[in-house]
Amino acid sequence: MPNSSYVIGVDYGTDSVRSLLVDASNGAEIASSVFYYPRWKKGLYCNPAANQFRQHPLDYIEGLEVTIKDCLQKAGVGVARNVKGISIDTTGSTPVAVDQTGTPLALLPAFAENPNAMFVLWKDHTSTKEAAEINEHAEKFPVNYLKFVGGIYSSEWFWAKLLHVLREDAAVRNAMHSWVEHCDWIPYLLTGEKNVAAIKRGVCSAGHKSLWAADFGGLPPNDFFSSLDPVLDGITDKLFSQTCTSAEAAGTLSEEWATRLGLSTDVVVGVGAFDAHMGAVGGQIEPYHLSKVMGTSTCDMLVAPADEVNDTLVKGICGQVPGSVIPGMIGMEAGQSAFGDAYAWFKNILAWPVKNILSQTKLVDAATAEALEKEITDRIIAELSKQAEAISLEEKAELAVDWMNGRRTPDANQLLKGAFTGLSLGSDAPKIFRALVEATCFGAKRIVDRFVEQGIPVKGLIGLGGVAKKSPFIMQMMADVMNMPIRIHKSEQTCALGAAMFAATAAGLYAKVEDAMHAMGQGFDAEYHPNPERVPVYAKRYQQYLELGAFIESTTK
Repeated sequence: MPNSSYVIGVDYGTDSVRSLLVDASNGAEIASSVFYYPRWKKGLYCNPAANQFRQHPLDYIEGLEVTIKDCLQKAGVGVARNVKGISIDTTGSTPVAVDQTGTPLALLPAFAENPNAMFVLWKDHTSTKEAAEINEHAEKFPVNYLKFVGGIYSSEWFWAKLLHVLREDAAVRNAMHSWVEHCDWIPYLLTGEKNVAAIKRGVCSAGHKSLWAADFGGLPPNDFFSSLDPVLDGITDKLFSQTCTSAEAAGTLSEEWATRLGLSTDVVVGVGAFDAHMGAVGGQIEPYHLSKVMGTSTCDMLVAPADEVNDTLVKGICGQVPGSVIPGMIGMEAGQSAFGDAYAWFKNILAWPVKNILSQTKLVDAATAEALEKEITDRIIAELSKQAEAISLEEKAELAVDWMNGRRTPDANQLLKGAFTGLSLGSDAPKIFRALVEATCFGAKRIVDRFVEQGIPVKGLIGLGGVAKKSPFIMQMMADVMNMPIRIHKSEQTCALGAAMFAATAAGLYAKVEDAMHAMGQGFDAEYHPNPERVPVYAKRYQQYLELGAFIESTTK
């Protein structure tokens, strides 16, 4: 296909990075490649007991180079010269401290092993205290600087993490010049700039996590931050005042990165964004349809025309920002702090004997023990789903609350804990798993209810990501609990595909991202409809879920 134009979407997830090489004319996936972060896989720089999750920039850099080169090699001769654009999505808020050249401090010898000098992953909850202080502090000002982020600031976000790191680590505080989101830093890296002021900040991360708003003229003023804590005095001067949409170009590949990747310096690098925002575009989002990216957590995106939203503000969500998903529309974000992570937690509970005892057995050799461990752990979720699906639905069965990693929305509170009730000696693993799945579906319904309560209709659901593709059991329950259909997008890589759509737009192959989405979209290959017999039972159990959640919240200090 020598005359075709190609684009590359790079999707940075929690455990790995994936690059996707796409034909820009029709969205056909030519090649893909995955790189699992080696340092992260070893558990380095993380302390789950303290909710500390950090990632080393070398994991990101190595993965970027390996996956793109692998895609080009798989695609064959002639493809590289016709690559026109690259765009990046990442998890977020995942910021890092950088020096004046924009280099993450962890890439400097003095900070190479310092977790505070690394990217603070989205699910790092070490800054719950700082988030609470920001929320209390904001009430003192006549301008409501939290109004565009749902009225509650989260410990998962930009400012809380910055304040925590600055307070905790004097060395980082003294060496840091600026604080940069992962999705903004990778395009900066690829374009080869050496002045942090040149970083093009995306409106996606800036509006949803950093309190940037056109209504404020940019970020809140310095006195908002300096009066919160003197360590923040002057920081806004080192950050940014302007933002860009992801349909815009951050620049072109530097000579260094063009050489490393085997591409041209004419390749356009798009402005970055968060994974779910680009994933919503890859999944062909429609106005007032909630696009649910379901992975370790969920991120739920909704777009609506600005002239229809007007002054409506939805409380307790992760913000609403003009142009954060599609330029010209208001992008609204919500989500759950644990979704797939909740299932993984339960799997690990059940697999504890396998991982900790089987390796010591004398009944089989080490290789057989290792093979058994892999087979058992790989099959746990599938077998649980099969048996849980066969359990009859009862109004008074085991019940759970899904806050295993705190609550993201509605009304962020990362101090909240999960819970199970109604347990008995007859509560086996499939029944408990079923209650956990149901709780995650109830948590999803609470998000939809909040949108509707605040005046934003939800007309349909779009399911994206690994859980949506792999678990008919969970998706059918989601449709039953929500009492509305849910369409499952055909592509298994909607985030990377969405990034590719933005790359095509930034490179000028399409005039606007909607055109790229229409031409490159892959459509839907499954749809789940509510079971009318189950809907009323789930409605009653949902009320029980709300009551249990209210009790748990009332006991959480």
